[in-house]
Amino acid sequence: MVKRLLAGWKVRLGVTVFAMFCLLAVFGPWITQHLLHQSPTALDLNAISSPPSAQHLLGTTASGQDVMAQLISGARESMLAGLVASVLSTSIAVIVGVTAGLAGGVVDSALTGLTNVFLTMPGFALIFVISGYTHGGGPVVIGIIIGLFGWAGGTRALRAQAMSLRSREFVLAMRMLGESRWRLAMVEVLPHLIGWISAMFLGGFVGGVLAESGLAFLGVSDPSTISWGIMISDSQQGNALISGMWWWFAPPGLCIAMLGASVALINFGVDEISNPRLRGASRALIKRAQEARRTKGVSHAR
Repeated sequence: MVKRLLAGWKVRLGVTVFAMFCLLAVFGPWITQHLLHQSPTALDLNAISSPPSAQHLLGTTASGQDVMAQLISGARESMLAGLVASVLSTSIAVIVGVTAGLAGGVVDSALTGLTNVFLTMPGFALIFVISGYTHGGGPVVIGIIIGLFGWAGGTRALRAQAMSLRSREFVLAMRMLGESRWRLAMVEVLPHLIGWISAMFLGGFVGGVLAESGLAFLGVSDPSTISWGIMISDSQQGNALISGMWWWFAPPGLCIAMLGASVALINFGVDEISNPRLRGASRALIKRAQEARRTKGVSHAR
C-alpha cells in the first residue's frame, strides 16, 4: 500500500514537504543551537529590524530576535497543537459516527442529537473564550480545546458511511454468524473507512494549525511560547507590513501554506487508493493521453 501511495509525484512531493516540517518540529532546538548558533528569544540590539543577511538569514524582528530561529522553533508548537487537535477530533468522530451508524435506534438518535448540538455551536468563538479563560495554556491545551469542538462535522460523514456498510451482504453475514458489534466495527467496517478517516485526520491537522495561528493572532496563546501564529501576531503588533519588514511576517505564513498544500497532496493520493473510481478515472485519463500521443505521432509520420 505504501508503494502504491508513493507512486504519484504529487504524493511524493507532499510527503517530502511534510517530512521536512516534521524534522524541523522534532530537531528544531538542536538546529537553532548547533547549526544556526542563534536563540529564538535572544536579543541582538545591534541588528534591530535588519533585513536578511549572512548573520541573520531571515533578518531580525523589531526587538532584534532572529526570525529564522523563531521560524524553526515555532514549527514544534504549531504542529503539536495541530496533531493533538487532529488525534482528538478524529478519535471522537470515529467512535461516535461508527457507533451511531451501526447501532441505530435510540443510540443513533441520541448520538445524532449530540452531534447536531455541537454543529450548531459557534465553534471558534467558544474556542476563543475557553482558550482565553485558560490563559493560552500552550499548544497541548489549545489542541485539546480545538479537538473537543471540531469533531462534529466528520461524525456525520462517518455515520452515513457506517449506515451504508451496515446493510452490505458481508456485514449481514457476519451478524448472522453471531459476531459482536465491536468486532464488526473493527474488522469489517473500519477498513472500508480508511480513506474518510485519513482525510479527516489530515484536514483536522491543518485546521488545528490554522486555529492555533488564529488564536495566537488574536492574543489568546501563551506569549512565552513561540509558534508561527505568535510570529504573525508579533509582526502585526510591530507594524511589519507598514514598515516593509516582509521577512518578519511572510515566512510563517508561507510555512503554514506549504504545510497545508503538502497535506492536500498526501490526501489526494490516499483518495486514489481508497476510492477505486478515482483510481480508474486516473488510469482512463492516462490511457486517453497515451492514445492521443500515438495518434498524433502517426499523423505526423504520414
